[in-house]
Amino acid sequence: MDRIHLQEVPTARPPFFTSYLPFEDDGGTESRRGKLFGLFALSLINVMKMWIVLLLAAFAAGASAQSCSCATMKWATCDSTPCTCTLMIGNNMKQTLDCSSLVPKCFLMKAEMYRASKGQDTRTIGGKPVETAFVDNDGIYDPECEANGAFKAKQCNNTETCWCVNSAGVRRTDKGDKSLQCEPVETFWVRLQLTHKPVSVAVDSTMLKTAIAEAIHKRYNNFNKDMVEEIQYDPDARMIVVDVKKPMGERKSDLTHMAYYMEKDVKVLPLFQDQGKFEPTVGNQKLEMEKILVYYVDEKPPTFTMKNLSGGIIAVIVVVVLAVVAGLLILFFAKRRESQRYNKAQVRGTSCN
Repeated sequence: MDRIHLQEVPTARPPFFTSYLPFEDDGGTESRRGKLFGLFALSLINVMKMWIVLLLAAFAAGASAQSCSCATMKWATCDSTPCTCTLMIGNNMKQTLDCSSLVPKCFLMKAEMYRASKGQDTRTIGGKPVETAFVDNDGIYDPECEANGAFKAKQCNNTETCWCVNSAGVRRTDKGDKSLQCEPVETFWVRLQLTHKPVSVAVDSTMLKTAIAEAIHKRYNNFNKDMVEEIQYDPDARMIVVDVKKPMGERKSDLTHMAYYMEKDVKVLPLFQDQGKFEPTVGNQKLEMEKILVYYVDEKPPTFTMKNLSGGIIAVIVVVVLAVVAGLLILFFAKRRESQRYNKAQVRGTSCN
């Protein structure tokens, strides 16, 4: 039988390794170290690429989520994967919308009839009453007070970091240092977004405004019930939206005291001695509240910046940037070390010759 001679075929070295392994593989320690550094550098670059791809994907998802809305239909429900908007026009009937154009009148009328049949208003309730409204995202702190109990316009919480507040003590600017200049700003409108617990009998919405106003007047030190301007109700969500206003420029009444006491009542932390609750009576039925969210509207708009970036997104950006910088530093020092070893190898080779 003829013998088969096997000939070893040299394996082509990828261009990447050529740049990181400048000397031939003679089986020595330096060659093996060079390979290890090359593999390490390649892995590091791949990790950095993955971080960059994840960052771009996160930004793309955030942009997609923010852009996925229907400008021509406020009642639409939109899903951002991919962006598709639908409108409820009947029981278990969803109509897909083309939000780049006006919604056909027939669909609008069907949607209005459907919402009316469900006891829903033909406008969405809850949320900001106006664009300049804002909520208290900071929680409790140790404030500085005027002699009459009003909040000082600038608060620092016993630190070097300061911010401006409204008459409710709620931050209305970005934080700065002690050189920050603030002026007193009055809150003239509060929106109380309440959710009541399930009830056995349907709530008569026509009696709701009177019941809410009477309960506020009775519970909160004879508060002027005429300031309860409007009540909206969504029975499906059990949500009551109460708009309490006073004329701009009026300084005798303080809406924010009442709002703060109500917050404590709903959160089962009443400030009154009797430890009662805010429970409006509609007909013969008491409504016990389980959630509250307060929106504040000031006589002057707040001056927040970067308000479209949430803390979570900012944290992700910081982590990714730090990871990329660390990766670049490691890659730089690895390449520098490899270059030094290459130079040493060349010197030894020259000495041997």
